Amino acid sequence: MARISGVDLPREKRVDIALTYIYGIGRNSAQIILQHAEVSSDIRVKDLTNDQVAKIRSAIAADYKVEGALRAEIGMNIKRLMDIGCYRGIRHRRGLPVRGQRTHTNARTRRGRRKTIGGMKKVVGKQ
Repeated sequence: MARISGVDLPREKRVDIALTYIYGIGRNSAQIILQHAEVSSDIRVKDLTNDQVAKIRSAIAADYKVEGALRAEIGMNIKRLMDIGCYRGIRHRRGLPVRGQRTHTNARTRRGRRKTIGGMKKVVGKQ
């Protein structure tokens, strides 16, 4: 089993697809990494040799920030926005959409489940 950047890659998948299991690497990045490491993208993870795994590891370490380091950087960027109190930071703090989406309807992913507010009865007669 190939273990790269602290992630166990699935043995039965092709190498280019398996690399996308690493946080910070997508399909395009995986193709570029395999070209730098001179590894065919058609072979399965179980068929990789130790030498090929080492080449892939070194290619990732040289050019990409992945997993914990990337998560920490993104977290620090969000914390910085919240600390300076800019609009995007305030939206992050309140748990609302950050990129200009509407919130009157939709935005349920960001805002969470609906909280129904009980209806108030109208007082009839007194005014």
